[in-house]
Amino acid sequence: MGSTKKATLSYGEGKSIEFPMLSGSVGPDVVDIRALYAKTGIFTYDPGFLSTASCSSKITYIDGDAGVLLYRGYPIEQLAVHCDFLEVCYLLLNGELPDKKQKEGFVNIVIHHTMVHEQLARLYTGFRRDSHPMAVMVGVVGALSAFYHDSLDIGNPQHREISAFRLIAKLPTIVAMAYKYSVGQPFIYPQNNLSYTENFMRMMFAVPAEEYKPNPVLVRALDRIFILHADHEQNASTSTVRLAGSSGANPFACIAAGIVSLWGPAHGGANEACLQMLEEIGDVSKVGDFIKRAKDKNSGVRLMGFGHRVYKNYDPRAKLMRETCHEVLEELGLHDDRLFKLALALEKIALEDGYFVERKLYPNVDFYSGIVQRALGIPVSMFTCIFSLARTVGWIAQWQEMISDPEYKIGRPRQLYTGAARREFVPIDRR
Repeated sequence: MGSTKKATLSYGEGKSIEFPMLSGSVGPDVVDIRALYAKTGIFTYDPGFLSTASCSSKITYIDGDAGVLLYRGYPIEQLAVHCDFLEVCYLLLNGELPDKKQKEGFVNIVIHHTMVHEQLARLYTGFRRDSHPMAVMVGVVGALSAFYHDSLDIGNPQHREISAFRLIAKLPTIVAMAYKYSVGQPFIYPQNNLSYTENFMRMMFAVPAEEYKPNPVLVRALDRIFILHADHEQNASTSTVRLAGSSGANPFACIAAGIVSLWGPAHGGANEACLQMLEEIGDVSKVGDFIKRAKDKNSGVRLMGFGHRVYKNYDPRAKLMRETCHEVLEELGLHDDRLFKLALALEKIALEDGYFVERKLYPNVDFYSGIVQRALGIPVSMFTCIFSLARTVGWIAQWQEMISDPEYKIGRPRQLYTGAARREFVPIDRR
């Protein structure tokens, strides 16, 4: 990173100042304005941080115009086809794909950290059965720091590594327990002879009265969902994790903060919103009328699961998820299911209708992942929990990168103040 290029800012009456421009390995240059306030007494104004690089990172790169997503330089299309989720976890955490021995060691450590403290399991009983699973997730993940005191020194690289393993390993158990508690079924404990995703599906769907046999097609589908959601640059939840971590907060608290941010319907709740939209449409015969209303800006109707704030082209994750979606529907014989037929009809119109094509409102990953998860038997209320499980590794990688960065400082955005100017206090009997 670095450049000899400069950017000149003209301000005030004939004043100007130069700032260095920095170049990454790929992507647009950025103007380094760190000295702006000290030298000029002015700030920048960028609501939503649409034109602001909050950090430098080597983890994930997105080119929204070209429809590119890279994890550590590797295209998501290649990783999702050739890797399993734990290989991608290793890559995000360590910067390189593992060799056979490294993978075996990594998998072995994760698999043997999947159990949670038995008193943590009792924590679930403090929640109402009808609590939203994400509310339970926030509480339980935040409570991990009360059970694992031996990995809270963020200045110790070994502690950071231990907490990373614990979070990746225990999130499937925590998510599955949240589901089991919500439906009144007994918790199913991890089984070390299963793969990461097989183990999660067993903890979700097995019952003590029957033997559970994972379906390899369905396991691979969920594993791909995990891979496609593992990281996504400096989105709202990742930025939340980094901001919380910048204060020196412990990693468990930081991940809980990320879960809170992800819960929002504009972020991790998007696939849940897609399924709710399909339920509201109700039937294939009503798709045409719904599309007509979606085109009308005054109708208040939104087409959920289409378009993306970052991708102005086809979301590369959506292409992969679309293939997986059809594989799952074929495996389970669900092409004639009412909701799935409705989703496919909506997809067909959106891909062919000039209004959506011209505006590049293609189906995004949330549209397909919601359909797949419903086909797998995962209730809509659990969709964002699954997203949290997958994104945890990205959050940890980003958190570790920030903690290790010698330039990191506590986050402290400024503001454009528009309130009352200074005024003097007046006693109540004179007002």
